[in-house]
Amino acid sequence: MYKVLIIVCAAILTAFDQFTKSLAARYLKGGQPIVLWDGVFELHYTENSGAAFGILQQHRIILIIVPLIVMFGICYVLFTEKFGRSWLLNVSGTLIIAGGAGNLIDRIFKHRVVDFFYFKLIDFPIFNVADSFIVMGSIVLLVFFLFVHKEQVPKAPAAGILTDVPANREEDISDEDSDIDTPSGEHRGEA
Repeated sequence: MYKVLIIVCAAILTAFDQFTKSLAARYLKGGQPIVLWDGVFELHYTENSGAAFGILQQHRIILIIVPLIVMFGICYVLFTEKFGRSWLLNVSGTLIIAGGAGNLIDRIFKHRVVDFFYFKLIDFPIFNVADSFIVMGSIVLLVFFLFVHKEQVPKAPAAGILTDVPANREEDISDEDSDIDTPSGEHRGEA
């Protein structure tokens, strides 16, 4: 059931990303930026044919194949429970899958990604909702591996289970000593 929930949530988040991009294209494209907080935050339309910070501009195939591999890898880890079943891991995977799918849809069908959030205060590159999902999911994933996930340590064999090294039992010691002669010439083990 939780697998279906992950897929449904990722689909809803991807749809939300696509909806915000369509709003940006409709109301921001070709116009002036909308200032939400003067000198700090604006809605500013741009199109990016590359990856983060505009890198790999002319490598569309790589920008399609790599996210697909990552998304399938995350699905595999979540659905096979390789790291157990944790709500943090599920939230992280869902966010990363949704963000990857949102930007992947743009790259496949539009050959560019629509970005519109701009932190003017620090002149941060313009980004979108899908980018936010990927960053939030990555942070949650980091928290999971740093503070929640514990490596499985092989358990020691339980008492009574045979191992490669035989245990020295009291009967074994007394049987071995029964055939040894004492210094006085008497033979131990015989009455």
